[in-house]
Amino acid sequence: MRICSLLPAATEMLFALGLGDDVVGVTHECDFPAEAANRLVVVRPRINVRAPASEIDRQVRECVERGESVYAIDGERLRALAPDLIITQELCQVCAASPDDLAAVLARFEKSPRVLLLSPRRLADVWHDIRMLGEVTGRRAVAEDLASRLEDRVRAVELRMRQEPRPRVLCLEWLDPPYSAGHWVPEMVEVAGGIPMLGSAGEPAVRLEWKDVIESRPEVIVLMPCGYNLEKTLAEYAQAKLPEGWWDLPAVRNRRVSAVDANSYFSRSGPRLAAGVEILAHALHPDLATDPIPPGALAPAERAGGVKA
Repeated sequence: MRICSLLPAATEMLFALGLGDDVVGVTHECDFPAEAANRLVVVRPRINVRAPASEIDRQVRECVERGESVYAIDGERLRALAPDLIITQELCQVCAASPDDLAAVLARFEKSPRVLLLSPRRLADVWHDIRMLGEVTGRRAVAEDLASRLEDRVRAVELRMRQEPRPRVLCLEWLDPPYSAGHWVPEMVEVAGGIPMLGSAGEPAVRLEWKDVIESRPEVIVLMPCGYNLEKTLAEYAQAKLPEGWWDLPAVRNRRVSAVDANSYFSRSGPRLAAGVEILAHALHPDLATDPIPPGALAPAERAGGVKA
């Protein structure tokens, strides 16, 4: 089977299922595992991903308002690869090439490949997608084993944190302007022993006003800008324009602001979300979390002062 993955999370699933040799095309963001970067890139961004956060937000909003995807599919390259299966999603225009863009490209194919659309909103949806991908690719038993092991890891964290005090937790998916994290992240917070603020499980990220952040009085803040690794997240926080009341927030006063590698463990609806739950447990209950976490996944985020928004 020749597979093209237009979604980094799907690429991770495919390699985890032992299908790496079948993957012939990926996106520019497919960087895990490392060998995924050796596949031919068939999707690239229409925006400048190296721009400042506020400029990225502006470009993304303009694309969405025009009804366009943030990504462009290389139709000629995709057709040359002659895939049997293409995997993408219909959840978020900011996360992957849209089904409409793909349909326009496939209209020029002599023989259309099978297209599998993923639309996860909760952790259970992610585990379901792994099983469905295993079914479609003939890896049912491997997929069932993988999904079950990931479910067990998440359940172990939930059981360990069930009786602990639950701090109010704000996960920021963007800083300029601020967005609260959505979809599976609020659920991850609940599993890890916290109360998610300004976001609802299964619902998209929400653009906030800074007054919303101040009024929510979070006791823990986790910085997880979508698509950013830990180093970039810390750099973003170091220069972010923060509101007057930021320094009086309980989380800031008590030095409970953390940065994470969002790109690896929170932004993508893939197998590494289980590690994301374990990372959150360390951020929320550092004295109780026992699972080892990957290097470069979590760090304190501190600033002595800042530019006012």
